[in-house]
Amino acid sequence: MITRRTLFASVAALATASGAMAQEVTLTLHQFLPAQANVPKLILDVWADKVEADSDGRIKIERFPAMQLGGTPPELIDQAIDGVADIVWAVNGFTPGRFPRTEVFELPFMTSDARAASSAFWQLYEKHMADTDFADVEILGTWVHGPGMLHTKSPVTKPEDLRGMKIRGGSRMVNQLLELVGAEPVGLPVTEIPGALSKGVIDGTTIPWEVTTSLKVPELVTNHTEFEGPAIYNLTFVLAMNKDVYDSLDDDLRAIIDANSGHDFSVFAGGTQADADGPARQVAVDRGNNILLVSADQIGEWDALVRPIYDSWVADVAGKGIDGQALIDEARALMEAYEAK
Repeated sequence: MITRRTLFASVAALATASGAMAQEVTLTLHQFLPAQANVPKLILDVWADKVEADSDGRIKIERFPAMQLGGTPPELIDQAIDGVADIVWAVNGFTPGRFPRTEVFELPFMTSDARAASSAFWQLYEKHMADTDFADVEILGTWVHGPGMLHTKSPVTKPEDLRGMKIRGGSRMVNQLLELVGAEPVGLPVTEIPGALSKGVIDGTTIPWEVTTSLKVPELVTNHTEFEGPAIYNLTFVLAMNKDVYDSLDDDLRAIIDANSGHDFSVFAGGTQADADGPARQVAVDRGNNILLVSADQIGEWDALVRPIYDSWVADVAGKGIDGQALIDEARALMEAYEAK
C-alpha cells in the first residue's frame, strides 16, 4: 500500500537524485592584490558574483587575494596551467617576453583610452593569441589599465629629472623606457612597492592612479607626473582559467562563464579600472601632493628618447615569427575604430 508518507519520501528521493545530477562546482580565483583594492573589489568580485547569480548558485567562486594560495605574482599563469588555482588574474609583463604579442599595448605613447585598448586587445587575442601566447589556458578577459604615470620622491617633468633615480618598472617594456630616459629600472611586483619606497630601495614607481590608494603611495611620495595625451606606458592583464576545468564544466555552466567573459567584459574591466583613477588621484590632491603635468608640447622630448623601443620590439618579435609592425598597425586601427563609435 502506498501511504502518504511513502509518497512524500519517494518525491524527496527523486528531488535529491535530480539535484545530484545537476553539476555544482567550486572554482578558486587567485590574484595578487589585497581584497579591498580596486581591481578585486570593482572588477573581479563583480564578475564572480554575476557568475554565481547566473548559475543559481551551482557555480561558487572562492576568492583568494594577496597570493593566499602561495607563490609569487609572476607564477600566477603557471598556477592556472598546473591547476594550483582554477582562475587567476595576472599581469602579462610580470613574465617578461612570455606573451610577446600583448606587448604591443605596452609600447610608449601607444594607448589613449583603456576601453578602446581593451577592446582591441580582446580582438587581437581571438585572432592572434588564443592559439599562440595563451594556448595553455582559457582566457576569459583581456584589458589594460588607465594611463601609466610616474610617482616619485623628487619632481619629474623632464627626462633628465629621472637621471640616477631608481624607479620600479612593471614590465620589460617599461624597464626599457626607464633606461632610455636615464633612470635605473628596478623590477618589483606591485605589492612590494610600499616597502621598497619606505626603505629607500627605490625613488619612485610606475603605476596608474587607481592602485596608489591600496598601496598608500601618496603617503610615501609627494610627486606625481601625468602625461597629456597618449599614456607614456601601459600594462596588460588577463583573467585566465585552467583549460581542463573549463572543458569539464557542464555545457550550461560553461555557457554562463562564456556569457560573462570575452569582449564586453574586457571593455568593462579596462574602463572600470581607468574610472577608478579619478578618486585615487583626489586622495593625492587632498594630501597637498604635487601633481605635475607633461603637456602635449613637452611630449616630443620624451617621445624622441623612447621611440627606439618600437624598432627594437619589432626586431625582437620578428625572431619569434611575429610581424610586429603589422600588429602595431592593427592595434591602432582597432583602437581608432572603437573611439570613432
